[in-house]
Amino acid sequence: MQQALPLRTKLQLGIYTLINPFVRLLIRLGLTPNMVTTIGLVLNIGVALIFIVGAEQGNRGDFSYIGWAGALVLFAGLFDMLDGQVARLGKMSSLYGALFDSVLDRYSELILFLGICYYLIAHHYFFSSLFAFVALIGSMMVSYTRARAEGLGIECKGGLMQRPERVVIIGVSALACGCFAPLLGHDFKLYIPGIPVHVFETMTIFTLPLMVMAIMTNITAFNRLTDSKKALEEKEKTTTPPKAFMLAFLLFGSVAGYSLPASRVAPEHRQDKPMISFPTPKNIPNQLFYIQRDPNVNTIICALNLKNGQLDKNDPVHVFWIRYTEQSQQQELSYIQRTFAYGVKARHMRNEEYELSFVSYKKLPLHLAKSGTNDYYVYANVNQKKVILKRIYLRIEGGTMWMPNVKYIQLEGTNALTGESTVERIMV
Repeated sequence: MQQALPLRTKLQLGIYTLINPFVRLLIRLGLTPNMVTTIGLVLNIGVALIFIVGAEQGNRGDFSYIGWAGALVLFAGLFDMLDGQVARLGKMSSLYGALFDSVLDRYSELILFLGICYYLIAHHYFFSSLFAFVALIGSMMVSYTRARAEGLGIECKGGLMQRPERVVIIGVSALACGCFAPLLGHDFKLYIPGIPVHVFETMTIFTLPLMVMAIMTNITAFNRLTDSKKALEEKEKTTTPPKAFMLAFLLFGSVAGYSLPASRVAPEHRQDKPMISFPTPKNIPNQLFYIQRDPNVNTIICALNLKNGQLDKNDPVHVFWIRYTEQSQQQELSYIQRTFAYGVKARHMRNEEYELSFVSYKKLPLHLAKSGTNDYYVYANVNQKKVILKRIYLRIEGGTMWMPNVKYIQLEGTNALTGESTVERIMV
C-alpha cells in the first residue's frame, strides 16, 4: 500500500503544478537556477530597504510600509521555489548550485531581519525588536543544525519552522498588518479591565507572529539537535561492529593516510606490481566500478540497482561478488560483508544525485550522478581532480586475516574534464 503524502508535501506539489508553466518560461528565456536565486536575494534586499525607508520617513502609526514589505516578502519567497524547479525541469542541477542556493537563502533571511529590526527599533517597539532578533537566531540555527547533521551523514529535515513556513508567516502577517490598519485605525489599542497596559494594537498583527516564530524556530532547532543525537548514536552502534568481525572483513577501516598523485608516489611504490594477475570484469550490466585486493582475484562489483528499468532511489547501488576462483559466478554479499565491509550507503542529495560512502570507510566520499549523456557515473574528488571512478585496488602485503597490512589504496578512472586516464593512491 502506498504511504500517504504529508500535508506539507501535498501543498508543495500543488504549488509546483501552478508555477511550472512560469518555470518553463524562465527556462526558455535562458535563466539559470543561480540567476533565479540571485533575483530572490535582490528582492529581499528590496524588502529590507522598504522597512528602512519606513523607519526613516514613516511615523509610528503609518503601517503602509509594512504592508508593501509583506507583499514583496511573499513575491521574493516564490523565487525560493522557482530556483529548485528551474534546476529540476531544466536539468541544470549541480552540487555547486545547491550550495549557492543555501548560502544566498541565508543572506536573504539575514538581510530581511535586518530591515525588520531596524524598523521596530526606529519606531520604539523595543521588546518586539528583541523577539525579531531571537527569531533570527532560531532561523539560522534551524538551517545550521540541518547542514551540520547532513555533513555528518544523517538526514535532518523535521520541524514546524522551516524556511517556507518562516517566509509565509512574515509575509502574511506584514501584509495583513498593512491591510487591516485602515480598518482598525492607526492608533487602535485593546485594553482588558484590570490590566494597566493595552494587550493588543494594530502593530500586534505583525509582531505577535514574530514572537511565535522566535519561540518555534528555537524549539525546531532544539528538536533537530536531539533527533540528530539519537540518529548519530544509532549510526555509531550500527557502524561499530565487534572487533573480530571488523578486522576479518575490513579492507578500508584501518586506513588512515593521505592522497598522492601517481606521478608523485615514491619510486619504490611506483615499481610495486601486484603479486597476482587480476581479471578485468566484462559484460557486467550497469557496472559502475569494481574493487580488487590481495591476496585473491575475487572481485567486488558496484552496479546500478535498477528495478523495472528504473533506479531504486532508496538503494541505488547493488554490491555483489564475482567469484573468479569458483567458476566466475556472481554471488551476493553476506550480511557481515554488507554491514561491516563492502556495503555502500547512499544519501539522496537532489534530483539524480547521490552521495555514496562505504560502511567501513567514510573518508572517501563518492557521488553518483548522471552525465550529459544520461549515463550514471560515480565521481571521486582526488587531488583537486574530478575522477570518474572505474576501479579501486587495495595493496595488501602480509599481516594476518584479522589484521591485514594494507599498504595503499589505488583509485583508477578517467579525469572528468580531460578524459585522460587517472591513477591516484592513498598511502597508508
